[in-house]
Amino acid sequence: MSSSARKKPALGKGLSALLQNADTDITNNSAKSTLVGSISMIPLSLIETNPFNPRIHFEKDALIELSQSISEHGIIQPLTLRKMGNNKYQLISGERRYRASQLIGMQEIPAYIRVANDQSMLEMALVENIQREDLNPIEVAQSYERLLQECNQTQEILSKKMSVSRSSISNFLRLLKLPVLIQSALRDRKLSMGHARALLSFDTEKDQLAAFQKIIDQKLNVREVESMKSSPSSNINKSKALLSKQHVTFQNFLSDKLSSKVVINKTKTGNGKLVVQFNSDQDLNRIIEILKR
Repeated sequence: MSSSARKKPALGKGLSALLQNADTDITNNSAKSTLVGSISMIPLSLIETNPFNPRIHFEKDALIELSQSISEHGIIQPLTLRKMGNNKYQLISGERRYRASQLIGMQEIPAYIRVANDQSMLEMALVENIQREDLNPIEVAQSYERLLQECNQTQEILSKKMSVSRSSISNFLRLLKLPVLIQSALRDRKLSMGHARALLSFDTEKDQLAAFQKIIDQKLNVREVESMKSSPSSNINKSKALLSKQHVTFQNFLSDKLSSKVVINKTKTGNGKLVVQFNSDQDLNRIIEILKR
């Protein structure tokens, strides 16, 4: 048996833990027994897309390239489907492969079949896509937000499930605090994650948008954007005192912990205020719950 034939499909850690449960497997390929990981050939006409998929944009050229690969080599990684009523199936993961297979007129496709309620299906789709698809930073951030809000996850649990640090999750979530114009540029990969994080340090939306326009017009790198914030010519109130390294570290710590922008405003006389930004009553209640722990 060749090494490729022995190779098991690679699953993300979180999704693998969800799927390795015989109680959720309804595949029945033969009279033998239902086995977790067994594969069925499912007609594409019976498959519908997943409304919970965080991926919205599918690049046409990339799909054509994938379809050519599938035409030559077949489906290497089976899809994962949810069994619906009336002999219908819904995608949990693998929408790019599904769409590419449609382009070349395939009639059926290999798939794992699972049973999942809407919440567990949403979790499967989000975890699978974050770990296996080349999502843009905004799609990743939106996926994390949905896992937290709609799947009743905490950042601690999510961090362990995804095998990523809490600070990484917080950094993605903070991107959703940026103005829509900047989020769109980040989604379209006209702006890097480093640029976006640097823009988060600007105090107001007006300053963020002004800095963003300079990035686009002058093709500034991340270090140049960071220097704009500390430049004497920036719109910093001259009565404000520079924060100590300890206070800056604490400001960043709170921003990560609360997944919201936190600003320490300190005057030269020593007084000031600690500002925590929120976008809605729900966002405020979320922050309050974190602070009460």
